[in-house]
Amino acid sequence: MLSSLGHSCSARNVVHSIRVSAIYSTHRRAMMSALSSQPQRPPEAHSSSSAKQPLKDSPPVVVPTAKSLSSEPASPQVAARPPPIPKAERPRPTIRSTKAVLSMTPTAIQRLRGLLNSPTPQLIRISVRNKGCAGLSYHLDYVEKPEKFDEVVQQDGVKVLIDSKALFSIIGSEMDWKESALSSKFVFNNPNIKDACGCGESFTVA
Repeated sequence: MLSSLGHSCSARNVVHSIRVSAIYSTHRRAMMSALSSQPQRPPEAHSSSSAKQPLKDSPPVVVPTAKSLSSEPASPQVAARPPPIPKAERPRPTIRSTKAVLSMTPTAIQRLRGLLNSPTPQLIRISVRNKGCAGLSYHLDYVEKPEKFDEVVQQDGVKVLIDSKALFSIIGSEMDWKESALSSKFVFNNPNIKDACGCGESFTVA
């Protein structure tokens, strides 16, 4: 009796295993058919390095500013224009006078050098003032340094300062040193003089 029961249990196990195998095979075939019926997507091509490179003729990217963008969402947004290219500045021409402001004779240079080599070196500043019967007269001052707008004339290592307001009156003149029994002074041979008084202390320029 026990042997018959053992044979029946083993037969049932074999039948159960067969049924499980059949169900597993059926599900597997269904899954494979479902996978084969779906369209296969073509493999994505790898992006080449040339696709990532920007175009050579592409315009520059302009970042819009707050003024160029409208607050209305429905209005079209316009990007800001690029700033204008700055123009190259042209060098300004330097104006040079064709005539020397002042020239000095050897005797005048010798006298001026003596003043500069003294224990208290001094420069001579030439200016023109309204004085005398003719209208203008020379005025010489001893100074230690030039003022802001003074013209500095150098000749043979000697400096003379000229007031900027007197340039048009004495330009082209020659400075000389004259000594006599009565006086010793600097004199000027001015080609711009139109008229002068009899004593020679004042003059009028053209």
